[in-house]
Amino acid sequence: MSPSDNKQTEDKSSSLQKSKKKQKKEDAWRPEGPRDPFAMLDSLPEKKQQEIQRALHLFSLGPTLPKTLQQARRHTYRFWETQPVPKLGDNIVTHGPLIVDETSVRKEPYSLPQGFCWDSLDLSSPTVLRELCTLLSENYMEEDDNTIRFDFSLEYLQWALQPPKWLAQWHCGVRVDTNKKLVGFIAAVPADVRIYEMEKRMVQVKFLCVHKKLRLKRMTPVLIRELTRRVSQQGVYQAVYTAGIVLPTPLSTCRYWDRPLNPWKLAEVGYPGLRQNMKLQRALKLNRLPEVTKTPGLRPMTKEDVLGVHSLLQANLRKFPLSPILSVQEVEHWLLPRENVIDTYIVEGDDGAPTDVVSFYSVSSRVLNHPIHTDLRAARLLYIASTATDPVNLMEDTLVLAKSKGLDIFSALDVMDNKSFLEKLKFSVNDGSLHYYLYNWMCPNVSPDKV
Repeated sequence: MSPSDNKQTEDKSSSLQKSKKKQKKEDAWRPEGPRDPFAMLDSLPEKKQQEIQRALHLFSLGPTLPKTLQQARRHTYRFWETQPVPKLGDNIVTHGPLIVDETSVRKEPYSLPQGFCWDSLDLSSPTVLRELCTLLSENYMEEDDNTIRFDFSLEYLQWALQPPKWLAQWHCGVRVDTNKKLVGFIAAVPADVRIYEMEKRMVQVKFLCVHKKLRLKRMTPVLIRELTRRVSQQGVYQAVYTAGIVLPTPLSTCRYWDRPLNPWKLAEVGYPGLRQNMKLQRALKLNRLPEVTKTPGLRPMTKEDVLGVHSLLQANLRKFPLSPILSVQEVEHWLLPRENVIDTYIVEGDDGAPTDVVSFYSVSSRVLNHPIHTDLRAARLLYIASTATDPVNLMEDTLVLAKSKGLDIFSALDVMDNKSFLEKLKFSVNDGSLHYYLYNWMCPNVSPDKV
């Protein structure tokens, strides 16, 4: 072998050794077997997970669900085109169902993707309730930047999903066959609804949720179809529901208004509804509230007030073309105070009967990756009806009471007569809208102040 051949052989051997060392170094961190991207994401620290999800949201080129009517008109709704709902752009002047009550209802459940099965959740079981709580808290409607997530309590879900005459089969869950993990959910609760001059027994659909790792499996249409089948089995063919996105076709579109109660904390966590261009000191001054309430006779509602509140609410709600028809039992369930869930206050008249009522419910959220704050508590206005007190004064007292309970922000929709006090009490409209829908029912649109 010539000296040059010997040198080439040595160079090849040296290069091969370097290549093997480099490959060994690269393989050192690689797990054995196929690499599951979900498992890789879960193995990262939570802060790194949030950074990745924020980046995916910012740079995603995939289709997003429309949030405005202009976007909706360019969107194709393959599932909703098969459902009894009005088409976008239809000018509806008549009232009634799109499909007359069916005589035969499908007996067999709809098919799920392989590896999954249906389950009717018995929420009277604490174990099942905790499973649902975990699913919703980890997967239901997080903020776009993934820094704030709803954090539902067991008590809140019992209140929201177990009103009078609730049915377990209308709490429709999806589980993994192998380990029975809960990965999907949709619910309906009974609701009597007034639509213009008609009164109709319906259901209110709530908490549609699919585990974020399964959203490409097209489970949402199957969940809606299965719940529709189960509701139809009970002779109910209409539903009312709300969403922050535009579907075919909104009956009414309302806006969220926010009123800071704790501006300092909201600024520190970067709450998206806070005015970003306002200096903190100005925000503190602008949102300052009285220390105590000023309405005489204002006190928490008790069980003895149920009948009086029922009469007061029914008289008030009758003014609105789209409104619930509440029984005495439903007023007791939805409005009687529950710690950290629902607060209701009445103004007691000279004869002891309530002349005014106001109620709000509490929704908690988790704040992720913040050095100081771990939670955010929001109050949401439920009902306000006044006959003897100025609504502005009654609502200001409600803000004072909510702040005294440690709530950080108060939200209200521009429904009913709420616009009479929103701007006067320093509420500001935020970017979010809430759209109201009816399933298998058509009627003319309703303006927010008529909802």
